Amino acid sequence: MEEAVKNAGKKTIDWVLVFIVIVLILFGFLMVYSSSYPDGYYKFDGDPFYFLKKQVIAAVIGLVGMIFFASIPYKIYARFNKMILIACVGFALLTVVLGIASNGAQRWISVGGITFQPSEIIKIGGVLYMADYFNKNRKNMGSLNKGFFPSLILIGLFCLLIAMQDDLSTAIILGGTLMVMFFCAGARLSHLIVLFLLAVAGVAVLIAMQPYRITRVIVFFDPFEYSQNEGWQIIQSLYALGTGGLFGMGIGKSRQKFFYLPEAYNDFIFSIIGEELGFIGCVFLILAFVVFAWRGLRISMNTEDFYGSQVALGLTTLVLVQFLIHVAVATSSMPPTGRALPFISAGGSSLMFLLCSMGILLNISKFSNTYRN
Repeated sequence: MEEAVKNAGKKTIDWVLVFIVIVLILFGFLMVYSSSYPDGYYKFDGDPFYFLKKQVIAAVIGLVGMIFFASIPYKIYARFNKMILIACVGFALLTVVLGIASNGAQRWISVGGITFQPSEIIKIGGVLYMADYFNKNRKNMGSLNKGFFPSLILIGLFCLLIAMQDDLSTAIILGGTLMVMFFCAGARLSHLIVLFLLAVAGVAVLIAMQPYRITRVIVFFDPFEYSQNEGWQIIQSLYALGTGGLFGMGIGKSRQKFFYLPEAYNDFIFSIIGEELGFIGCVFLILAFVVFAWRGLRISMNTEDFYGSQVALGLTTLVLVQFLIHVAVATSSMPPTGRALPFISAGGSSLMFLLCSMGILLNISKFSNTYRN
């Protein structure tokens, strides 16, 4: 037992987590190529590898970022908490003023020819800031005035920063993550229920403010009634999953990716996975994310300090909530949101920032002790 405790104290990263991340990225390469080569060939001068090449470049840059952030002691972020908050506000305002519109939403900014979504940075910044806040105010989390109301304001602020960019789905992902962190920081269940109800009301208001969001909700309840317009995408997604059956049609043999299913390589890549690899392939993918959740939550539960535990919990939950939303949209369990499948969907900046956040999680894993009291 003494030897086990001694070994547990050694500062080494979680190699199982590294392995599962690499496996998901490599699987993503395969599925991005399979689902995107028709678009690449017909839209980008006959280059079927167009999206794959971009994904590989993003992954390489992201892995370098992961290694870099894995080498930085995670406790240093708490020292720059105010700067993190200021940076998040700055990125949000910059997007509103100088943002580039895409698919009807102003979510992108371009710096030196590199285009990215500031919401990806705000998600990570929100987790880092709130982890420090919860750590410093942990004893007050059960209090209405010193715990609930300040937390409500801060969580609402971060969600508002993203909602300002007309990115409701990312605001929901971050809001859900911060509520999980709030609960694990010692919040009362009654306070959490009130916070959840307020969040639902806020989402309803934001939906009502945009006609296209109202349309998505209406179509969600009966997509086949709108099969030739707004319901087309979700119907094609269901066709893809249904066609795959138990074992799938085989890699590269999807029919829906041939311009029947828009964004097949991004927002609906899970549907193509189901079509080509079947129910069995989907189950194995879900199991891979279960392993990811196990390692991430294990790091959180066994980290030597509460701040690190909260950061690990937040970064892990961000991935899991986005995964669940992507699968829910593909299976018509919720209205379309435009969320990528983590590690797998085509999306350069999203993958790069995701891997950088994994670097932070890996650094925390160095201080994870399975035998902690």
